Amino acid sequence: MAIHDFVLRGGRVIDPSQGIDRVADVAFTDGHVAMVGEGLKGRTERDVAGLLVTPGLIDLHTHVYAGGTSLGVDPEAFARSSAVTTLIDTGSAGPGNFAGFRDHVIARSKPRILAYLNISFAGIYAFSKRINVGESGDHRLMAPIDTVEVADRNRDTIVGIKVRVGRNASGEQGTVPLLIARQAAERLGMSMMVHIDEPPPTLGEVLALMRPGDVLTHCFRPFPNTPATADGKVEPFVLEARERGIIFDIGHGMGSFAFRTGRAMLAQNFMPDCISSDVHSLSIQGPAFDLLTTMSKFLCLGMSLNEVIRCATENPASALKRPELGTFRQGGVGDASVLALEDGRFDYVDVVGEHLDGKMRLSARGLVIGGEFLDSP
Repeated sequence: MAIHDFVLRGGRVIDPSQGIDRVADVAFTDGHVAMVGEGLKGRTERDVAGLLVTPGLIDLHTHVYAGGTSLGVDPEAFARSSAVTTLIDTGSAGPGNFAGFRDHVIARSKPRILAYLNISFAGIYAFSKRINVGESGDHRLMAPIDTVEVADRNRDTIVGIKVRVGRNASGEQGTVPLLIARQAAERLGMSMMVHIDEPPPTLGEVLALMRPGDVLTHCFRPFPNTPATADGKVEPFVLEARERGIIFDIGHGMGSFAFRTGRAMLAQNFMPDCISSDVHSLSIQGPAFDLLTTMSKFLCLGMSLNEVIRCATENPASALKRPELGTFRQGGVGDASVLALEDGRFDYVDVVGEHLDGKMRLSARGLVIGGEFLDSP
């Protein structure tokens, strides 16, 4: 029998990408997944009986340019607390400051960091409790030529182009930043992630300009620009967008997820494609807190455990076009998340202040990055 470098022994292994949900061992060798099976042997082993073992969780919407932007959080501390192995920074940096993000944060981070590059030259540069200047509100900052040049040089790390539109993010510019970002994304052959807040523009106008494979984040917003009608149906233009291949991502954050919207959408069998936290220096204090809290909210709203895990593993990996992530297929990256599924009474709150008395909670018990186990605090 082969002796592997490291084995997670006896956990409930859930890998939606392969239809796995059973008690098993997961083995890692040379920093990659070796196999899922029973009775596997490792030079180092960790007993995880009674816990969940999933492919490394992917948080598709984070802000981790720590020290370089006011909204950045420490990537390793966040990863350990939420058992996230891959962090997708969504537009904290633009082409004018991406080099600093890469050299001072991404290159030094144990958790994997990939990035959507902001179409705005300086990224999200003025976001705090006291100062909030939408970077898309000034057309002078739109930098399509620089964006294409920087993204093309950093394709190993940059996965797409980020643009923020809405009254707060783009002011009177409306959809113009989105149109500029789309030009850059098309030139690069990359997808976009599009932020939407309050109108203008409207959600329908934004979706009409998005292409198959683009990601709409903040997709279960409260009113206004909510995807649900007043009587709880899914807006027809939202259904049409999904048919065209638009990817719907939660991006909870400080103002972008409401239980009322979630209930309406799930009741109509409109599930999110991806569940993400939009963690930043403000939302990490609540109501988002972290990825596991956001995933737990969807468990308590009625999504199955397997589907919630799919939305933080297989689906974001597909959106990123990184099939080696979010799976325990042999040869995939050697990442895993070790979680506890706790029963009890847990108070959850959304961005409009509604509370939900939940009966379940996912919590972090550790993570594996490149075949190396890291404890959660």
